[in-house]
Amino acid sequence: MNKAISAAPRALDLAREVLSIEAAAVQALTQRIDASFLRALDIILSCEGRVIVSGIGKSGHIARKIASTLSSTGTPAYFVHPAEASHGDLGMITSEDVFIALSYSGESEELLTIVPAIKRQGAKLISLTGNPQSTLALASDAHLNAAVDKEACPMGLAPTASTTAALALGDALAVALLDAKGFGAEDFARSHPGGNLGRRLLTHVRDIMHSGAEIPAVMDNALLSEAVLEITRKRLGMTAIVDDAQRVLGIYTDGDLRRTLEKRLDFATTPINEVMSRNPRSIGPDALAAEAVQVMEQYNITQILVVDADNKLIGALNMNDLLRAKVI
Repeated sequence: MNKAISAAPRALDLAREVLSIEAAAVQALTQRIDASFLRALDIILSCEGRVIVSGIGKSGHIARKIASTLSSTGTPAYFVHPAEASHGDLGMITSEDVFIALSYSGESEELLTIVPAIKRQGAKLISLTGNPQSTLALASDAHLNAAVDKEACPMGLAPTASTTAALALGDALAVALLDAKGFGAEDFARSHPGGNLGRRLLTHVRDIMHSGAEIPAVMDNALLSEAVLEITRKRLGMTAIVDDAQRVLGIYTDGDLRRTLEKRLDFATTPINEVMSRNPRSIGPDALAAEAVQVMEQYNITQILVVDADNKLIGALNMNDLLRAKVI
């Protein structure tokens, strides 16, 4: 029998047990969110310097993630390795900074070595440990208890549930800080300009719309044949119909063209104002591109005109433009 197949039932049982243990460890933290958590929150909110996060081993990996999460949610933070800190990097810590130390035992030698220097500098110390009576916890200005009943490792040796709990507690702190600072989606987008959220929240209609000679438009006294030629030239699947002052009166799209063909109208003699769609949907140039997507999806259209406050035509875009901009 294939060894992988024979091991499958035990592997599934073990995987489920690991997830159950780690879920229970995180759930237990909800009962420990108390005044100590609020004290840590106040310390960071009052920080006029920087937030430095540190840890050794697996706690160090979690510390890096917490520093990254804090930074991306409005609390600038960075990771410092405790061994490097004791060999010169402590010089970057000032009295206005906050130092967050992670150690499950609370007795990590590398961290305890630098604690006196941190305290002498006047920086605030927040610790995240699994032992509230540990040396690190007792030396801290605020302590977050990340204790777990047991590790998910069958031997109880590899940090598993404890690192998951520490990570979740760090996320809880970051989100509480985010809310207290009023950090919103647009703030998040500014720190993630390369991501999908950044594109959706930082891209405006004016950034991707066709303008100037690229805008498909004909006058309201044009013939249907002229409108079809304009659609073909500009390749946006539509043309706007405007008056002498460039105010939008209507729109004529590929869909309208198909319906016109069914009616067998004479393209050479039919005025465009007889077959155009009046009062078309439009959007302003300062609207978010994501808003254009919402309007187009809501009204089941694939093109939209861009107008100013006086309903004058200043741009046009279609769904392909939004796709190219990676807004959708």
